[in-house]
Amino acid sequence: MHRRRRTAIIVSTALLLAAPLLSACSDQAHPGAAAVVGGERIEVSTVQGAVKQVRTAQEKSPEAAELIKNSGQISRAKLYDLIVNRVVQRAADNADVTVSRKDMQAARTALVRQAGGEEQLASMYLQQRGVAPDQLDSVIRRDILIDKLARSISAADEAEGRQKLNEAFTTAAKSLDIDVNPRFGAWDNQKLELGDYKAPWISQVTKPQEPASAGA
Repeated sequence: MHRRRRTAIIVSTALLLAAPLLSACSDQAHPGAAAVVGGERIEVSTVQGAVKQVRTAQEKSPEAAELIKNSGQISRAKLYDLIVNRVVQRAADNADVTVSRKDMQAARTALVRQAGGEEQLASMYLQQRGVAPDQLDSVIRRDILIDKLARSISAADEAEGRQKLNEAFTTAAKSLDIDVNPRFGAWDNQKLELGDYKAPWISQVTKPQEPASAGA
């Protein structure tokens, strides 16, 4: 189960690496919008608000200078999160996968226990994933959706499961007709990449697997 959860969380953005680019929207077409996803606007002000939450949290950290230095693409990263949240939700809806309050409570309790406390959990997510404390529940919920979606997909092995998940997310992304304001970059519909931004905490699992050695 832990192996499958790790695979699911990795694949949440394994969808992230290069392919055909969708035509991006312009400021004139969608004034004030950072992106339009499924016909719904993500306002530039919403992205700016998310960035401010992260910067405020970073400034309170003992590692403030390093955290800020290593998060130069924070605006793109926050828009990316907002878009991917919608893609994952659409894929989950397509598969009739839901997250209950009980699921959230259990997941958060387990994460807090593993991290050694609420403060340590918040610090870990801020450092590793650029997530502010107020954004934690949204990210945890998305990870649960991915985990449950992975478990709902019948696959003979991990590689097949990864492929099926990729297909589910790609189908969801295409159905949302994602338009991104050019100031944030162009959207990669196949692998959920926004411009040249790839979330630093995501392992690259779309690269071909190394052949097993003869002695394996």
